[in-house]
Amino acid sequence: MYAIAVTDQQLAWQEQPDPAAPKAGEIRIEVAWAGMNRADVMQRDGGYPPPPGASEILGLEVSGIVRELGPQVERFRVGDRVCALLAGGGYAEQVVVSEAQVLRIPESLNLQQAAALPEVFATAWLNLFMEARLSEGERVLLHAGASGVGTAAIQLCHAFGHPCYVTVGSQEKLNTCRSLGADDGWNRHDGSFVEAVRQWGGVDVILDPVGGDYLGWNQQVLNTEGRIVLIAFMGGRDTGIDLGRLLIGRQRLIGSTLRSRSPASKGSVMDALHTHVWPLIDSGRIKPLVDRTWPIQEADTAMRYLESNDSTGKLLLKVSGA
Repeated sequence: MYAIAVTDQQLAWQEQPDPAAPKAGEIRIEVAWAGMNRADVMQRDGGYPPPPGASEILGLEVSGIVRELGPQVERFRVGDRVCALLAGGGYAEQVVVSEAQVLRIPESLNLQQAAALPEVFATAWLNLFMEARLSEGERVLLHAGASGVGTAAIQLCHAFGHPCYVTVGSQEKLNTCRSLGADDGWNRHDGSFVEAVRQWGGVDVILDPVGGDYLGWNQQVLNTEGRIVLIAFMGGRDTGIDLGRLLIGRQRLIGSTLRSRSPASKGSVMDALHTHVWPLIDSGRIKPLVDRTWPIQEADTAMRYLESNDSTGKLLLKVSGA
């Protein structure tokens, strides 16, 4: 098969060995589209290696067609249209993955749209509803609101009755977030968001991919017993956490990653999406937001665009015409 290889931080489409035959409970997917994520940039740069045993090829989500079943596969048949959450290997013509990490594509979506679902909606659902345990009416602050995860999280908050406030990098991005259901927002280029969020009424849960100085600011806008879920640290590892405020406010800081979880753990997230989110996609209340697409041979160009921070929603790579 052909797949993306990384050489001197450059992405090249070249021939590589096919994945091994599917084991018990695994399926082989002919990849149609692959989603691009910040984690792929980190892996390209050597800062985020795949979990032990996972493919070294970039790519954490795909859509495509089931082409081969391993023993004891119960949920799928050859020819099914599916999307999958991966630990790696998505920038390729084929991928082998546990059936627990795969879902049939909602009837209302095509293969391109479906590739924008697995990683961002799984990340948003896991961290808002499973880690932070959002309860009825609780208020949410989403940093990087116009990102793939951010645009998914806005729609989930809106659908399940959670007012949400976003931080973004431009007025245009803020307008898009509002159109998706965000109640209000703040342009990060205007400085600290603390006073604006306080005036909005404070928040109970914060989804934060930034870290750095944001953690101290987050603490200042959290309501009592609020939760911060840290999913990345694009702003650096050094923080200004106030331990006194942490204790007095009974605040909780939760570190969370999705990629390194077991297939069973990822499967529980995918099952939750199938139960709670897939019906909303079929009804049109939730939709994947795709910014741009490129052929897989232009993955290097696509990744440079992702690094520019100009995108809103997902970037996708077309792999085949499956």
